[in-house]
Amino acid sequence: MPSIAERWKVLSGQKKWEGLLDPLDLDLRRYIIHYGEMAQATYDTFNSEQASKYAGSSRYAKDTIFTRVGLDKGNPFKYRVTKYFYATSSTKLPDAFILKSWSREAWSKESNWIGFAAVATDEGKAALGRRDIVIAWRGTVMTLEWSNDFEFELVSAPDIFGAKSDVKVHLGWHSLYTSDDPRSPFNKASARNQVLTEVRRLVEQYKNEEISLTITGHSLGAAVGTLSAVDIVANGYNKPKGMPNKNLYVLRMRNATDVVLTYPMIGYSEVGEELRIDTSKSNYLKKPGTVKTIHALESYLHGVAGTHGSKGPFKLEVKRDISLVNKHLDCLKDDYCVPDAWWCDKHKGMVQLEDGAWELRDHEKDDF
Repeated sequence: MPSIAERWKVLSGQKKWEGLLDPLDLDLRRYIIHYGEMAQATYDTFNSEQASKYAGSSRYAKDTIFTRVGLDKGNPFKYRVTKYFYATSSTKLPDAFILKSWSREAWSKESNWIGFAAVATDEGKAALGRRDIVIAWRGTVMTLEWSNDFEFELVSAPDIFGAKSDVKVHLGWHSLYTSDDPRSPFNKASARNQVLTEVRRLVEQYKNEEISLTITGHSLGAAVGTLSAVDIVANGYNKPKGMPNKNLYVLRMRNATDVVLTYPMIGYSEVGEELRIDTSKSNYLKKPGTVKTIHALESYLHGVAGTHGSKGPFKLEVKRDISLVNKHLDCLKDDYCVPDAWWCDKHKGMVQLEDGAWELRDHEKDDF
């Protein structure tokens, strides 16, 4: 896709997406879907089966994740994952944020897998126009179920914004981002320190090339990703040592009927430029939809593929299989005969042994 390679700076927000959002530019559609699929990968590999001793981890190893989640075939944007990130919290959070295994042999009692760092390969660099570094943050397992058990308290964040700043952020998001736990081999360093260390390493490694740093996430992942992006730029991690700082551009997407985006209701400000979509216009999806189906990332990517602006109809402009919308939920109309929630490991990871017994094998071993 030479046009994306040539236009990547504009597509990344160099001109704040002026003239590209309504109606949505074709290259920008593909660009957004590409990074959205990186965020979707964090859902597709996350082990949410609490009966598993690996609940809360990634099912797939770094070397196989993109193949296992279907991002290898037919995709010109090639990356390799360089680091997995883990998060814990110093405050009590509902299971939508920190999922815990029921097993006494749980891989971790304190931490969850929260995302990854990836860097474009040489082939990916040619398609993208530069060496792109991606940080992908995982969202919540649930949507609004956790809201009644969660206090939306605001706290200062001098570690990110400096001691003199009066900026305040969500307590839960900040805690997930900055907490460490000496009991956990995965979180002796906070998610924040894991990310900053890896970003600095990759930026230094590729300092003689043209590079970009892209942060992507959905739901909780978008919130923590925003903190992370600001942190990286404010503290100079997005540039080689001794080089001038680079700019930060933020694009957020809003599905017109997504009520999740209205929480918390008081005390918060929206950031960046907004791309508004409306999946209720799609003739492919069940109507009116539910809180979960409207908020789902795959629904958002479907919306990006077909939106024609605030006054236009819905017509798919990007060749993207509509069956993906039913990956984890029941979004598509029954006419399309796509099973609902079809994304799962065979037998939920249960494997039959030579003696006929069955054993749960739902985790690829990997260094962390």
